[in-house]
Amino acid sequence: MTPSRAYVLISGRVQGVMFRESTRQEAQKAGVTGMVRNIPDGRVEAIFEGDRAAVLRMIEWCKHGPPAARVEDVQVLWEPYRGDFPNFRIIA
Repeated sequence: MTPSRAYVLISGRVQGVMFRESTRQEAQKAGVTGMVRNIPDGRVEAIFEGDRAAVLRMIEWCKHGPPAARVEDVQVLWEPYRGDFPNFRIIA
């Protein structure tokens, strides 16, 4: 396992479309820890930690999101793995 961490910002129609809950479900399936939340400018912010291949799968998933979302852009910043999260959670 190659532990990795990605900070991700997702733009488009991504709030009010079950993006956070769907992200949590997908992260649990992938075995990724971290968090997801809406931010005031209309984007969704996420941090994914785990095996690099699983983190990459989550980033790819974010490029389309759940069925009602319309993703316009996904920005990724790779950060050093820190192991900050015991699970994946939604932050209000």
